[in-house]
Order: sequence, then C-alpha cells, then structure tokens
Amino acid sequence: MIRLALAGLRSRLAAFLGTFVAAVLAVALIGGAALLLFSVLTASPTTHRFDAADLMVGGDRQVSLTTVKDKGKGKQKTKTKTERLAGAPALPADWAGKVAALQGVTKVSADYAFPIALTTMDGKPAGDAVGHGWASAALMPFTLQTGTAPASGQIAVDPSLGLHPGDQLLMVSRTGSHRVVVSGVLAQRLDEQRAVFVADSQVSAVSGLTGPTAYAVTGSATADSVEAALGVDTVYEGQDKVRADLPTALPDYIGAISIFGFVIGITSFATVFVLTGTVALTVRQRLRELALLRATGATPRQLWRLLSAETLFVTLVAALVGGPLSVVAAEVIAARFRTLGAVPPQFTVSVNVGVLLAAIAVTVLVAQLSARVAARRAIRIAPAQALQETLVEGRTGWVFRTLTAVVCATGALVILAVVPLDGPFGMGMTFISSALLLSAVGAAGPLLVGLLGGLLSRLAGLTGIAGWLAGAFTRAENRRVTSVAVPLALMVAVNAPMLLNSALSADLAAAQEARRTASASVATGVLPLSALPDDGDYAALLPSRLIVDEGGKPEDYAAYGIQQHGKPVLDLGFTAGTLPDGAGPTGSVASNGLASASNGLASASNGLASASNGLAASEYLARANGWQVGDTVRVWLPDGYATELKLTGVFANNRGFGELLAPADLVAAHDPRGVVTSVVFHGSLALDGMHVVPPQAEASGDADERQGAWEIMIAVSLGFTAIAVVNTFAVAAAARRAQLAQLRLLGATPGQIRRMTAREAVLTVAVGLTLGIAVTTVVVAAFSSAQDGTLRLIVDPAAYGGLLAVVGLLGLAAGTLPARLVLRSVRPI
Repeated sequence: MIRLALAGLRSRLAAFLGTFVAAVLAVALIGGAALLLFSVLTASPTTHRFDAADLMVGGDRQVSLTTVKDKGKGKQKTKTKTERLAGAPALPADWAGKVAALQGVTKVSADYAFPIALTTMDGKPAGDAVGHGWASAALMPFTLQTGTAPASGQIAVDPSLGLHPGDQLLMVSRTGSHRVVVSGVLAQRLDEQRAVFVADSQVSAVSGLTGPTAYAVTGSATADSVEAALGVDTVYEGQDKVRADLPTALPDYIGAISIFGFVIGITSFATVFVLTGTVALTVRQRLRELALLRATGATPRQLWRLLSAETLFVTLVAALVGGPLSVVAAEVIAARFRTLGAVPPQFTVSVNVGVLLAAIAVTVLVAQLSARVAARRAIRIAPAQALQETLVEGRTGWVFRTLTAVVCATGALVILAVVPLDGPFGMGMTFISSALLLSAVGAAGPLLVGLLGGLLSRLAGLTGIAGWLAGAFTRAENRRVTSVAVPLALMVAVNAPMLLNSALSADLAAAQEARRTASASVATGVLPLSALPDDGDYAALLPSRLIVDEGGKPEDYAAYGIQQHGKPVLDLGFTAGTLPDGAGPTGSVASNGLASASNGLASASNGLASASNGLAASEYLARANGWQVGDTVRVWLPDGYATELKLTGVFANNRGFGELLAPADLVAAHDPRGVVTSVVFHGSLALDGMHVVPPQAEASGDADERQGAWEIMIAVSLGFTAIAVVNTFAVAAAARRAQLAQLRLLGATPGQIRRMTAREAVLTVAVGLTLGIAVTTVVVAAFSSAQDGTLRLIVDPAAYGGLLAVVGLLGLAAGTLPARLVLRSVRPI
C-alpha cells in the first residue's frame, strides 16, 4: 500500500500541491503561535540582581482569595485565586535580627527598591529607573566603570541611561523632586531594569518606604529554616531569588500570555478551516478514481489505508518546510510586539522541539480526518453507485450539515446577545462569534452557495453565452464553487470584524477623551503630589493598578488616583454619585526637603482611612459586579494594603482612561511610583517639569497590547487567507483540465473559455463576499450596539471598502490566472 501511495503521489504531484501548501501554512502558523505562547510561559529574567546572595527574603507579592463551595452530602470544593501586586510592601525591621540569629547565617543585608523618574533640570524626560541604596550594589555585585560611589545628593546610574559623572538632574519620586548629581556610571547593567543607586542615608527620604522591600541572606542557612523563623513562605533561592525584587522591575508577561493565547486561537481556527477545505477538495477530485478502485476489487479498508498513507506523506514533507517557517513567523511577530512594547525588550523566542512536533501532529490529524470525511461515502457505498455520484453531485449529508449549521449559528447568536461585549473580553467574544458563524457557513455552504449562486448565475446568463455557461457550471458544480467561495468568506469574516471593531473602539475612546477634556488643557510629565499648586482649577491624575474582590476572585484593573482643585475640569460623565471623598478641592504644601517629604508621606499613609476614602468605578465594572453607589468594595493597593472603600460614583467616560478612581493621596502612599503624570486644567497653571500637550486618550497598557494584537492578527490573517484563497483556486482550476479540454473539443475557442472562467470567478467572488459581509454585519452590529447603544452596520467605510476591494481583486485574479495557465496546456481531446 505504501508503494502504491508513493506511485500515486508521483503521478499526481499537481493535485497534491494544494494540500502541501495548505499543510506548510498550517504547520508554520500553528507552530509559530505555539512557540510564542510557550516562550512567554517559560520566560524568566536574563540577569539577576541578587547573584551574590544565598537566599532572598521577600514579602507577599500577590493577593490570594479562597472560596469554599458546599457541594452537598458533606462535600466541599475549595478554590484559591491569586493576582500579582504591582508593588512591594515594606518588611518589618525586626526580621533582620531574627534571621541573623539563625545558625549558618553570616550576614543579612536590607534591600530597598523603588521606582524613580529622571528628568533634566528643565523637566525633559531622561529615563525611568528603579532606585536602590548603595549597599544593595554588593548583592549582584555592581561595580563602577567611572566615577565614585554616591554621597548625599548624588546617584550612580545604569550605563544605558547615557549619563556621565557631573551631569545634574531632577530625580522625581513620590516624596518630591530632588536635585542630584551623577557621581558614577555602573560597569554592569540589567536587562530587566535601569538601576540607579542613591546614598544609603537618603533611601528612606527618597523612596518614602518605612522599611526594606527585601532582605539578602548570606551563609549556609536553608530556606526552610528562615521561613520557619519568620513564619512566611516567601524565602527564595537559586533562580527564584529574583522574585524578591520589585514586581514592576521584573518582566511582565501576563498580558502577553493572554494575547499569544488569542494568537494561537485565531491562527489555529483559520489554518484548520483552510486545511480542511483544501484536503477535502483534493480528495473529492479523486472520487471517480476511488470508485473505480472499488469496482476492480479494492476493499474499503485498503482505500482508507491508501488515502491515509498519501495524506501522511504530503503533510510530513510539508512539516519539513513548515517547521523552520514557524520559527521565522514567531520571530517576526515577537519583533513587532517588542516594538509595540507589549513584551519586554529582552523577550526572545524559545524554540522547543516538543511544541513543533505538537503543531505537526495537529496538522497531520486534521488532514487525516478531512480526507476520511471527504471520501467516506465513495468508499463505503457500492462501486456502481459511487461511479454514478461522480457524474452527478449527490445530495447526501444534508441533515448533519443543517444541524451543525443551526448549532453553530445559535451558539454565535447566544454569545452576541448574552455576553457583555463592552468589556475587556468584547473583541475576543466577537472573534468566537465570527468563528462559529463561519463554521455554520462552512457546514451549510453547499446550500447557501446553491441559493446565492443560482440567483447570480441567472443574472450572469444575461451577459451572453459565456455568462450562460459560467452560470450553468456554477449551478452544476456546487461543491467546487463552495470550496473556493468559503475561503473568500473566511478572509472577509475573520479580518473585517477585527479591523472594524478595533477602529470603532479607537474612535469611541477618542470621542470620550474629547468630552473628558473639552475646553481644557492637558500637561504631561512627572510631578510629586506635594508639588501641585495651591490655586487654579485642575485635576491631577496619578496612574496605578488596583485589585478588587469580584466574588472571591481578585482582579487587577487600570486605575487613577485623582486630586481635583477648584472648579471641576474633567468630565467623566458620572451617571450616579460623584468623585471619591478626598479627591475634591484641596490645598497641598510643597516639600521643603527630603526628610519632611518622607515624614509627610508616612503620616498621610497612617491616616488614610479617615482622611481620604471612597472609590469611583466605570459603568461597565459597576454593572458587571452589581455595584451600586454606597456599596462597600474590597480593594488592594499596589503595595498590598487592603481596605474597604465606599463606592461614591459611577462614570461612563472610561474608554482609554481606566476603570477605577481613588483619592490621589491614598494611591500615592501605597503605590511605589506614586507620581502625577498628567494634569487637566483651565486657564494657565504653573507646573514645573510638565509640558502642555494636545488632548489624547490616556490608553492603558492593556489597551496598547490589545491594539497591537489586532494589528498583528489582521496582518497575519490577511496574509495567510490570501495565500489560502490563491491555493484553493489553483487546486480547483487544475482539476478542470479534462473539462476544459472537452469544451475545446466541442468547438469552444480559448477566448470563449477565458471569458467563461472570468465570469465564473466573478460569480464565486460575489458569493464569497456576500457570505463574508453577512457574517461581518451580524458581528459588527452586535458589538457596536453593546458599546454605546448605536446600531452600526458599517464602521470606517474607507477601511472596510478597501478590505473588500483587496479580497475581491485577489479572488478575481486567483480565479482567472490559474485557469488561463491550465488552458494554455489544454489541447482538444
């Protein structure tokens, strides 16, 4: 059987070329997406700040919530959910003594880590960094390339900042703006953070920390003994020591994991969809051959083995090409994400043989199943009946196809009607709906193409004999037309919703930003809260991340600390309530020095519960959690400080902004960065170190990553589906060689046949575009209505029209050029 399969492949190379190309693309894209997901799941820091320490003691850097559900009959189900904090709590001072007293401990060093921003003396950004006391330099160890160790009012800087000894800068932290001079440049650098060292005597004043964020332990003591002495489970050794560093100083792959998970989902669907159709089309072209083999005595089992062997050989050879291409695809996509900042600059693709073999296995399995499904009836039924059905297309399988289409379409409509599409998962849910609707189109393809093709073919008949012939072939060869029309529908229905929905989201975000800052000016930069002016009408915004309890599950959201002074200038569109208590008009006293700033911050932190309280939430978040004004919400701030805040308001203008608002002094006291990055104001306002910029949406990192994902997905999907469409048309055209020869024998001229195939291409493209537009319209209309209650059937007409034009022209070219090439080699029989 293997010898027969190889002989068949050699004699029909052109017929199997389409399957080969589809399999190469499947392995390349599935393998590339899987490599990306594997790489972010296994990514770890490439450099380590604590190499010289034997153990590192850190605090609890995550929020954990445990729920217990009673399942009846005395059984309970316990679930624990966690969410990573953005900051690090200060550790107790007495921990150093407890650890130092343990046997085997030779030294305990306190480590401080805190975000800072460096600017020139006139406020121009010089770079963000993570500050440490000079004593922490020995933990790597860091040495100086030039200059000296920092004294009071001096800093030693990472070489990547491009600074030199003697440079004067402003170092901005949550305690204030501090004039500093560069005393030295480090000889080493970290990939994960820009390290800046200050004098140990000034750490507390600059950082506002009441204690170290970690302890370094040197000696032979074990992690278990230290954990037992302290009663914690946050003692790290080996590669895990890096977990004791500031969370924001470490590479964050949480967003990338969800994005690459979506990447593998969409690429897998598109590749499987196309591969299934291409293999089925190739096999259907051989149904007459299979029927003849049955008539000459071949058993169904032998034919199954023949098809399996042929398909296996083709996909394995394709894997040899697709495997290396998957690495190239992963590198290209990763480079784009690095450019967008969605993944850290040091992110690299990890090539794993197991992942590539899994992608190949998926491709082989899909190809095998597709071949079996396409040939199952011709192999199982009587040889005479099989031969008859190769001449006239059978009408079998309609019950199963109809049921599949109804189930898929119902599932899509339920998702669009029930799932909230105006939240962070809206775009993902619309893709799932598009996939289900496309599956319904694929299942009911012959029926839908028959209806549309029947109508359009009669219109084509009015254009002359070539149009009449094109219409007749379109009606008679329904499955062939379906095989090439459905990939066109896929090309439209996968890309158009992503393109249009992302454009709509961007437009709505821009419109809300315009409403938020109407007739106001916006200044950006970095400014400590204590440096805000005592007069004027302004709203100062301090970016942060807050974790809230959502029914026993901690969830992290983009948030702002807000301080409003004077008359309101920021229109957040409150639908209920107002700003949090403590975010209203206040007067701030600027810091007179490092010590006073630190002491003021500490005192604010100690009295936060009474001085500044309250929380405002976006309309979406309040609706999703059932919150009402006056409800109490459990909140964790970046350093792990847990509190319960009363919901004071619900606002609608949250797009490109954030989901939560809290008093600025509350956020500044518990966010390691804790600085104002934008001020919205009326009139004129003196803001040292900030610059007025045109109003624009303050897109959170989440929004940037999602936008990057849509850009990449549209590019990848367009490229893949374009190749798939050309490949499918070429396979279909190659199979018509005998048919075109018969037309030539009957007297048709090459010109007439070219005109006929051109009209067939027009009919096929029209059917494919119609199906794709139908799916797109349903999805975009549902997404649009969920955003602001406005039903939009078309979003961004220029982009949508351009996409349809590209798909249409591609389909016409793919439908006519292969047929013309085949016609050149055809001679009348």
